[in-house]
Amino acid sequence: MPTTPAVPDGKRPTLAHVAARAGVSVALVSIVMRGAYGASATTRERVLKAAEEIGYRPDTRARVLRSNRSRLLGVQFGLRHPFHTDLVEGIYAAAEPAGYQVALSAVAPSRGERQAVEALLADRCEALVLLGPEVPAARLAQLAAQVPVVSVARRLRPAPPAVDVVRTADDEGARQAVDHLVALGHRTIAHIDGGRAPGAADRRRGYRTAMHRHGLADHVQVLPGGPTEEDGARGAHTLLADAPTARPGAVLAFNDRCATGVLDTLLRAGVSVPGEISVVGFDDTSLSRLAHIDLTTVAQDVQRLAELAVGRAIARLDGEDVPDGESVVPPRLVVRGTTAPPR
Repeated sequence: MPTTPAVPDGKRPTLAHVAARAGVSVALVSIVMRGAYGASATTRERVLKAAEEIGYRPDTRARVLRSNRSRLLGVQFGLRHPFHTDLVEGIYAAAEPAGYQVALSAVAPSRGERQAVEALLADRCEALVLLGPEVPAARLAQLAAQVPVVSVARRLRPAPPAVDVVRTADDEGARQAVDHLVALGHRTIAHIDGGRAPGAADRRRGYRTAMHRHGLADHVQVLPGGPTEEDGARGAHTLLADAPTARPGAVLAFNDRCATGVLDTLLRAGVSVPGEISVVGFDDTSLSRLAHIDLTTVAQDVQRLAELAVGRAIARLDGEDVPDGESVVPPRLVVRGTTAPPR
């Protein structure tokens, strides 16, 4: 077999080129590329090897145009959210074995959710998986009238009909964090919240519930925050404005990014973690696992969230009878180096 591709310079390899390279018919190459029955294992291997040698790639867009289905799942994600990046990886892992491709559309400071969703619909996505959507529930209902919609990592009260919700039990995660800190001996525990970010209200409620359950209602301290490092830094500066003896011994931040802002601010102020103040994050992103951060955090089960989101979308597309309601995934606490007993 020749060692150079039998394709004219500058031309895209076609099925005919693969057939000539493998010494079989174009029809047989088509069968192999579609994964259909009709080719022996030996022939299939020879065709795939020939395709690889000449750089042939199936034209998926052309196939889409020839069919009534795109088999594309549209995923809206936040460009600046590490947790969304982890979710996207899980969605790919769940979608591709099921025969679906993933189209991504980012939300950024200069690009809103409406624009991100419209781009996915323009690409003929058959369903939408929205990570942490912040648009009103009525807007989600409008979208669900066009295509199946799965909202991930946001509680909807009540969820619009035909909008599937997959989320973590955020309140339980906050309770686990407080329980851990109380077990270490902490009594003064502050919470830098997430403002109006998805999940913030549940985490705030879980924190308050746990503090009351431990008889620490008088020590409840909720500081305005948000999902970014800057939000965490502002919350930490508020704590540092108090005298050292009046500062809390521990802080539960809204998420890992917020917690990172807290850690950076405390480090710059010469406050040791966890020697003087323990810090807990939320999400267990790759950021929290870095050796120089080593953040105690509440882990969301990314793989399970992704599997449920993709499964719900595909079930709707397949016409299955999917009951309305939420799929709620339990979190788990991951203890690392930013928490310790108080001095």
